[in-house]
Amino acid sequence: MGAIRIFLFLLTVLCLSCGSAHAEKRVALVIGNSAYKSVPRLANPVNDASLVGGMFRKAGFDTVDVKLDLSVVDMRKALREFGSKAREADVAVIYYAGHGIELDGNNYLIPTDAALETDADVFDEAFPLDRVLFAIEPAKQLRLVILDACRDNPFAKTMKRTVAARAIGRGLAKVEPSSPNTMIAFAAKAGSTASDGDSRNSPFAAALVERLPTPGLDLRKAFGFVRDDVLKNTGYKQEPYVYGSLGGDDVPLVAAKPVVTGPQANPDSEIRRDYELALQLGTRDGWTAFLNRFPSGFYADLAKGQMNKIVAEEIRAATADKARQAEEGKARLAAERANKAEQEKAAAAAKAAELKRLAAEKAKQIEEARAAAAEQRRKEAEAAAAKVFADKQAAEKALAEKLASDKAAAELAAKQAAEKQASGNAEQKVAAVAPSSTPPATSPQETTKLVQSELRRVGCLTASADGDWNAASQRSLTLFNKYAGTKFDPKLASFEALDAIKVKPGRVCPLTCDRGFKADGDACVKITCRAGYRVNDDNECEKVQDKKPIAKRDDATARDTERKKTEAAPSKPQSSGQIVCGHAGCRPVRPGCRLELNSPAVFAKGNMGGYTNVEVCN
Repeated sequence: MGAIRIFLFLLTVLCLSCGSAHAEKRVALVIGNSAYKSVPRLANPVNDASLVGGMFRKAGFDTVDVKLDLSVVDMRKALREFGSKAREADVAVIYYAGHGIELDGNNYLIPTDAALETDADVFDEAFPLDRVLFAIEPAKQLRLVILDACRDNPFAKTMKRTVAARAIGRGLAKVEPSSPNTMIAFAAKAGSTASDGDSRNSPFAAALVERLPTPGLDLRKAFGFVRDDVLKNTGYKQEPYVYGSLGGDDVPLVAAKPVVTGPQANPDSEIRRDYELALQLGTRDGWTAFLNRFPSGFYADLAKGQMNKIVAEEIRAATADKARQAEEGKARLAAERANKAEQEKAAAAAKAAELKRLAAEKAKQIEEARAAAAEQRRKEAEAAAAKVFADKQAAEKALAEKLASDKAAAELAAKQAAEKQASGNAEQKVAAVAPSSTPPATSPQETTKLVQSELRRVGCLTASADGDWNAASQRSLTLFNKYAGTKFDPKLASFEALDAIKVKPGRVCPLTCDRGFKADGDACVKITCRAGYRVNDDNECEKVQDKKPIAKRDDATARDTERKKTEAAPSKPQSSGQIVCGHAGCRPVRPGCRLELNSPAVFAKGNMGGYTNVEVCN
């Protein structure tokens, strides 16, 4: 058995040595320029460079070159020497803190002896960012440039323009690295400046040292945390930004600690073994030796309880012995026929001794009960610890199996994607710089559904997540860009947009309600007005106005038409104005009738005869 253990130990050491022999080689160049000759000195770049250089050393980099206050000659030499080291490295990192300038869309790093009296001097006295990228280009796996050079540049204020149309930007300009697996991190977003901070180090450098060395943390995620820290510490005035692209695998600056899946030794096993030995011995000397070796902790408290039990037993034995001696003295005095006073005194002493014995007996019982309860708690605690330890072992084993399964699935998906790309001769887009939690094998329709679901969650999309990136979905992403300050292409449902939406904890787009409804939290409720009021076009309650009579003008056309009809109709019979008289009296001639003279008539009773008027109606 001993030979097998020795063989396994040697095999483990051999495997560890093989793993370290094949570990990736990482190199870093750190430059801090503070002592500028033509402009005021910068306070923090030298401090920041020293801090970041120490961080790279603690992270296990093979070579870390920290260069401070470099002139143009020294800076050229440092980049040339670092380029030679990058040819043999897997990971190459350059960190620069100091002044930088943007001229006609190109970024330049400024050495300490630069004067930059005119804009043309930039080409001779400063280093273009492309020269820095050229130095790290030979690295095999990762090329990283970190620029804390976005400060307010005093050179730009005094520089003379040789060409009036030449543009000198504020901060640094946006870059797009042409080499794969290349990242460029700015302390502030393109076109903005970075703060030097009020303390010994800039907010950007402090966040870098805090986040980048986290074991197993992907660089894209780490720079996301750096962004959040700097935004918070600068009152949301400075936003770091990352340009470039990496592949789908996680790229941590410090590798994650291996997951231990085999059995592990219990750190309390030795203490427990010694405790059980002292418990079997059960003497004051045994517990004293245990407490001298382990003076504190759970088992030390149990040992003290056992010690109290022994002390109580010793006190009980001593009091019992004294009571026995008192009884013997009482009996002796009685036998010797001592006087009554001596007998009473001896009886009182015997009674007191008996009381002490009873008290000691009771104290012993109490200590025994306490020791028994402590022992029971120990057994229960050990059982619980064993269960927790077993559960932890099972969880670690399950995690290791899941990681192995996920890795195999990712490798299979990558192999299938590579075969499909080779057969179709199609270009594959490289994942964006922002960290993406979507697996590489996700289909475009599934990606669209995920983006639509997140847009619904933040209140930018009201339609369902159906996987169809239609006009409504494009408008919703446009709204998200507007209110979140992003610039994603609304025509494409991308992983970058998905990750940016996921980090928003709540609603981003304001709630829009129809007329007659108002926003109440995340829902639209109907507006209710009191009696006599109604909802107007501004979704406010206004009083209903009483209707007033409206004077209408006569319709001249209808009046003229009625007049023409009347004139065209045949005339009705009119009254002539004549009066006819008869025996019943006189009356007007009826309409349509007329008076005519009739033949002479002879009136009776001597009246004179003559012509009379007769009413004729025909």
